[in-house]
Amino acid sequence: MHDTDKAYIAGLFDGEACFYIKQRMKKRKPSLKAYPTWDIRIEINMTDQSIIRWVHEVLGCGTFSKKPPGKGQLGRKMQWRWRCSHRDAYYVCCLLWPFAHTKLPKIQQIIEHYARQRLEGSADIINLEEYKHAKKTYL
Repeated sequence: MHDTDKAYIAGLFDGEACFYIKQRMKKRKPSLKAYPTWDIRIEINMTDQSIIRWVHEVLGCGTFSKKPPGKGQLGRKMQWRWRCSHRDAYYVCCLLWPFAHTKLPKIQQIIEHYARQRLEGSADIINLEEYKHAKKTYL
């Protein structure tokens, strides 16, 4: 991916993206204790389908879907959504980090989360080149 594409996508993220990073307790069966888990998600919603489709194709991860107007929103345009989570979100954050401004604190929060996981030995984070190659191989 060219740096110009990364910079353009970082600009889209700065203006249109939503970052969701939250720890919650996941419930198990009644006989077992709940345990902490993380919800990490990034999404962009726009009415321009071509831009969202392009982001999905260029990044090579996440999902692309419709987001129809809700009840009481008659006359509103159809929105399109690109969304990714967890390791894909980490991958995207690493790509966009050098170009981000407004969303830089959220991007850094996701990168630092996975850096802590790696230091604690609970996650095996591979480098970006290996990750991109693996994504292309299995898509």
